[in-house]
Amino acid sequence: MRILKEIRTTVVLTLVLLVICCVIYPVFVFGAGQLFFPQKADGSLVLEASGKPIASMLLGQTFSADRYFVPRPSAAGTGYDSTSSGGSNFGATSQALHDAVKQRVADYRKANNLLQTQLVPGDAVTASGSGLDPHISIKNALLQLPRVARARAMSEDALKKLVDQYTDGRDFGILGEPGVNIIKLNLALDGKFR
Repeated sequence: MRILKEIRTTVVLTLVLLVICCVIYPVFVFGAGQLFFPQKADGSLVLEASGKPIASMLLGQTFSADRYFVPRPSAAGTGYDSTSSGGSNFGATSQALHDAVKQRVADYRKANNLLQTQLVPGDAVTASGSGLDPHISIKNALLQLPRVARARAMSEDALKKLVDQYTDGRDFGILGEPGVNIIKLNLALDGKFR
């Protein structure tokens, strides 16, 4: 009889924890997210005027035309594939990484009309850990600024104001480095984000 009582207690406790952990808690977290952070809880999506999602402010995308700021390289799938998030796993001694970075430095200098002596920011030639980062360093954005201004027939000063507008500061004012969200910036340049 004691064993039946133990089994019944175990089954009841399992069902109670199942309801709490698999129903009540997820519904509470979902509801709190929708109530207090609806934009973020829904993926920080950028929508067209028709309501169709065109981007997420949290995920990088490939931009390659001269009229756009170029993101940092991505090792996620075929590039910014959110289903294949991850780094390349190449170590510092990897010849493949060395060759890729060397080629990216040359391509970056050529695309942005830089001298061979000008330093190229690390984020311009290396992927982030997730491969999905939508941010580039301020230095990277400023080096690309003349190319984008020329391609869009804009003044560099006007473009610099937009770069400043879409620069995210440090988390909590102290963590990390400021970065330019190029998803927001490129969409703003196209008039699709305010």
